[in-house]
Amino acid sequence: MAVVALVWGLDQLTKVLAVDRLVEGEPVELVPGVLDLYLLYNPGAAFSLATGLTWVLTLVAVAVVVAVALMARRLGSRAWALTLGLLLGGALGNLTDRLLREPGFGVGHVVDFLRLPRWPVFNLADTAIVVAAVLVVVLSFRGIGVDGRRDGAEQVEREPDPTGRTAADGDVPPAAGTAAPREAPRPPSPGEPSPGEPSPGEPSQGEPSQGEVGRRG
Repeated sequence: MAVVALVWGLDQLTKVLAVDRLVEGEPVELVPGVLDLYLLYNPGAAFSLATGLTWVLTLVAVAVVVAVALMARRLGSRAWALTLGLLLGGALGNLTDRLLREPGFGVGHVVDFLRLPRWPVFNLADTAIVVAAVLVVVLSFRGIGVDGRRDGAEQVEREPDPTGRTAADGDVPPAAGTAAPREAPRPPSPGEPSPGEPSPGEPSQGEPSQGEVGRRG
């Protein structure tokens, strides 16, 4: 809100001074060869465009103000706060002229008074809108959203499997002092002796081997 108030206040103050100190159509050289003060009443859009669509431009300005105000509720980025502040302040500055200046409500002419070589006459509100447009392009190119999040940034979420364990549980080692789970014994294959049972040809415990029987005989 501070940026909006600053842009709107400076725009209206400089317009009041321009109307009071300048004569329409008579240039005043401010920076030789670079910047003139040239008072002009503009019925059109920024930089004297669409001069025959004053009412349409007024409605567009109202729509921009409402849209920016709604977007401001999602703000989570300082860069976007500055950008929307410049855009809203500039839109309100020119909208104020259209609503309150002659020739009438909604069709008022915007005060322009800054002129560069080979460039349309403009004002501070127009400057703020253009700077905001450039910032929108830069922030969008960098993937920064109004809420401050970057496009493509994904949060890793753990989803439970049918056993109730999360996907990452298998990577977590057992806590200290906790015995690792034992595997169930594998059942013997057909023809394979069970654990503790002697193999074929091997004497069982307590039974004399063939060598011992020969010596005894």
